[in-house]
Formats: sequence, C-alpha cells, structure tokens
Amino acid sequence: MSRISGYHHLTLSTHGVQEDYDFYTKTLGLYSVKRTVLFDGVLPVYHLYYGARNGDASTIITTFPFAKPGIFGRRGSNQSKVVMQAIPVGASEFWVNRLNEMGVPARKTARFGADRVVFEHPCGIPHELVENPSDNRTPIANPDRGISAEHGIKGIYGGAISVMDRTAMDDFLTIALPMEKIADTHEGLVFAVPTNDGAKSIVEVLHEPDVAQGTWTLAGGTIHHLALNTGDEDNQMALRAHIEGLGFTDISEQKDRMYFKSCYVRSPGGALFELAWTVPGGWAKDEPADAIGQTLVFPPWFADRQAEMEAGLEPAQF
Repeated sequence: MSRISGYHHLTLSTHGVQEDYDFYTKTLGLYSVKRTVLFDGVLPVYHLYYGARNGDASTIITTFPFAKPGIFGRRGSNQSKVVMQAIPVGASEFWVNRLNEMGVPARKTARFGADRVVFEHPCGIPHELVENPSDNRTPIANPDRGISAEHGIKGIYGGAISVMDRTAMDDFLTIALPMEKIADTHEGLVFAVPTNDGAKSIVEVLHEPDVAQGTWTLAGGTIHHLALNTGDEDNQMALRAHIEGLGFTDISEQKDRMYFKSCYVRSPGGALFELAWTVPGGWAKDEPADAIGQTLVFPPWFADRQAEMEAGLEPAQF
C-alpha cells in the first residue's frame, strides 16, 4: 500500500503580492483559498493559497511574496524548477491565446510526449499547463474570469526538478517515497506519483549538470517545495520513519501548519519535499466553508503579533 496519494500542494517564493495574486486569480482563474502569513521566522510576509473553490488539496498552489523584505533567490540546478498544472486535452490553444492576450508570453511545446503550454510567473518561475488524458478531475471553471469547464485548470500535474546527478534522485524517488519510474530518456526521468483517483501526477527530473546550484532558502523567484499528500497522520509518520531509516536524515519533525501537518525532507538532488495531510476542518477552521480565502487570518500563536505583522505586510488589493 502506498502511503502517498497525489500532491497536496506546491509552494513558491515570489516577488510582489499584487502581481502574484492577479496572476493566479485573474490570469489563471484559480480561487483564493487562504490568505495568511509565513509561520516560520519573524518576517511579516503573506502566505497566499490558490486552487479550486473548495480548496481541494490536489489543486493548491501557495506563495510567499518576498518583494517587501527584498529577499531574492537564484534559480538553478539541484532545485525544483517548473510548476506544472493539468489542463483538458485540446485546451492548449485556448491558453496560448489567453496568456499572450493578457501580456504573458506563452507558447506550445512538448516534453516526455505530453503537449504543454510554457510561460512564466511575473517573478520568472517557469510554469506549464500540461494536457493530461489520465486526469479525471473536474476543471476549475471561473466564469467571472472567462474560463469555462472546457478549458479550466484541473489541478497539480507535478513539478520538474533540475539536477546535476540523475542517479541520486532516481534512488530517492523510487526507494524512499516511493514512486514508479515511467520514463528514462535523453530529456530526463519521469516518475508517477501514486494516486487513489486516477489523476495521474508526476515528478520530472531534468538532468542539467552544467547549471549552477540554485538557492535553497526561502527567497523570491524560486520554488520552495513540492508537497505530497499522505492522507492522514499514520501514513505521514510511517513514511517519515521509512525515509529516515534509509539514511535520509535531513528530515524535519512534524510541523503544525494550522490547516495541515507537515514534515520536510531534502532530497539528494536538492529539491525539498513535504509530506502533508489536511487536519479535520481544513480551510474552514477559521473561515466559513463557503467563504474561504476571503479574509486575512492568523494562527492563534501569532495573536500577540497580529497588529505588528499587519503593519509590516506589503499593501495589496485582494
């Protein structure tokens, strides 16, 4: 039995708050799922969540906009490189036209036999919309943004990781997590993430030995981690013990993220993975279930700092 079922979310460090919010909600047609702040450290930085209206785990993209504190990273090898979301077969043309018309340069290409639209987040992080015939999730329609169910994003397709050493990541992904290797070509490696719902999601490993090392810290312009869904705490703890027992000891203790519980592990290829499961109540723990993502919320442990943090956040119109 696999202890993973698909992705839980993907997390990026971006630049400006407004451009980030507009990109995901207005350009890509995702919904605001949660608006809170960075739980680690002391900097007042937003933590923004986007996805399907109901906040389904397999659809969530989260961001830390770092423009105000002025912390910027370097994209490179041994780091997650590309955010990939699934779209219906045949929807590429719609997205190429829409993105270009909205001032986001986009073009159609193919990798590992899958047609995809390539473009960039305003901060420069590569994004792709991938046609996935194996994905049976309902597309995220957003009529207010001109996106119908015929073309809407279905959720996370996966992440592409740039590495200097293919072998180390091959071992980690197949033995530690574990995933199934489904492609090994001159383009790199592809691993299928186990799922319970037929929504085939993947990890792509791109061999780029001549690309300089990328940033691992929380820093604008880089992908921070790829989060896999363990479904519950028992699976999370069992998988954590399995990974640590193999000798991958760069793995964190469980962290309380309010809406889910997390453990983080640094892969030998550099990319950071998270093992996550949604707690009872999920996004509705501090907002009405039918109005998630509409207000700025803080965890209880920040109650004494809320006014200070609000004053330090970058201004934005949501």
